[in-house]
Amino acid sequence: MRLAFMGSPDFAVPALRALHAAGHEIAAVYCQSPKPAGRGYTLRSCPVQLEAERLRLPVRTPTRLRGELAEQTAFASLGLDAAVVAAYGLILPQAVLKTPRRGCLNIHASLLPRWRGAAPIQAAVLAGDAQTGVTIMQMDAGLDTGPMLLRQAVPISAATTAAELHDTLAELGARLILRALNEQPVPVPQPDHGVTYAPKLTRAAGHIDWARDAAAIERQVRAFNPWPGAFTTLHGAVLKVLAVQPVSGSGPPGAVLDDQLTIACGAEALRLARVQLGGRPVMTADAFLRGHRVPAGTMLGG
Repeated sequence: MRLAFMGSPDFAVPALRALHAAGHEIAAVYCQSPKPAGRGYTLRSCPVQLEAERLRLPVRTPTRLRGELAEQTAFASLGLDAAVVAAYGLILPQAVLKTPRRGCLNIHASLLPRWRGAAPIQAAVLAGDAQTGVTIMQMDAGLDTGPMLLRQAVPISAATTAAELHDTLAELGARLILRALNEQPVPVPQPDHGVTYAPKLTRAAGHIDWARDAAAIERQVRAFNPWPGAFTTLHGAVLKVLAVQPVSGSGPPGAVLDDQLTIACGAEALRLARVQLGGRPVMTADAFLRGHRVPAGTMLGG
């Protein structure tokens, strides 16, 4: 089948590899253009572009498609059977959506209609969902509103991080898109009930409010691993919290309760297991306390 692949981050790479390995003809790979990164602001290509170049596939990096007649004409000239979209990052106008013979198929990392939007993996962990999954969707002009072709669920355990779930769903999406192309299932409209939205994440979302209950903060730590990361402040410096353990305890929210980095929350408490101060290496709580004095009564946050 003659395809265009449209994706940018790590999540999309397994699908690109799977389509290529399955023998589909990938006429073009669309991804976001290189962005400045690092201290030197050197232009860095996204993971999909790097993989496409490794596979010797043609890459296109338009800054936008909506309102760009030349880009839309170039896309139409590819003569596509379908386009596969996975976390591309650009809005596809109707002229692009209707061009491929079988339309544009999206690999979405949730069980639609739950968690439409930009950050469905983090939203599912943050909400305490027992499961999530991947939906292969026929794209339309709405925000993740198109009819569903395939869905498959995966469990979310009490220890699952967004990073782990990301990798699981990326591999599942690669398998499901191959099935969708081969089996050509009948599209099923999404139900009207159970619709939720996962907005784009900002760094501010990682700020820990110790007045919240311990269970909610523990989910925040897992949901925002690795980005934007859950964080607080200690003695005026940013302290990134990478893993915690719920424990019994009480006190003013944000107060250190003992010599093991147990922190009081709005309800119950959390023991910090892995932390990172500023740009220093990640440490276990024990290792951190050997180099930093944090006596009981110290207040985090602010």
